[in-house]
Amino acid sequence: MKILKVGLTGGVGCGKSTVASLFAERGVPVLDADQMAHAMVEPGQPGYAAIIAAFGDKLLDNGRINRNRLRNRVFANAADRRILESILHPLVYQALHDQAQCLKSPYCLFAIPLLIETGQQDFVDRILVVDCLPGQQYERVRQRDGLDDISIGLIMQAQASREVKLAAANDVIENTGRIEQLQAQVEKLHQAYLAMAHEYSVFNTGQ
Repeated sequence: MKILKVGLTGGVGCGKSTVASLFAERGVPVLDADQMAHAMVEPGQPGYAAIIAAFGDKLLDNGRINRNRLRNRVFANAADRRILESILHPLVYQALHDQAQCLKSPYCLFAIPLLIETGQQDFVDRILVVDCLPGQQYERVRQRDGLDDISIGLIMQAQASREVKLAAANDVIENTGRIEQLQAQVEKLHQAYLAMAHEYSVFNTGQ
């Protein structure tokens, strides 16, 4: 039986992790692309040797790739960012596909920050964008990661614009207010996805 695949995406600091956790509380499997990418740069994993070969061992810190050092490099250099993406993205999407095949739930959530940037919209059945105001993005990332505005701006520039994300969305969650408002939006979409998943599974039976 095929399950409905919802791609959760949005700009940095928009609250994707919070939204994903609210879906998870409702028993929805959440497959996180960032977590998979982090695992793949560990020693012995597929991306590790390829990244060292591409960028050199100056990224290493006690034998492990220093992700902050890597992040600073690729967000400051578009060519380096494309190299890193060419290494990690195929590995991540294959892992997402493989894990989704093992699920038995009505629908699942793929948390993929760069879903639109990688041109993989067709990888999912629906796109859910978490949106907020740009000023809120800056404030949240400053508090969460301790980055300065220049660093945050570089990250945002490397991502698709707010307008592009919203244009690609099938569904939008506005994370601009209180947690109660966020919970209500998640619950409404959860019920809608359950209904869609039922129709989807019936339609795809035997395919």
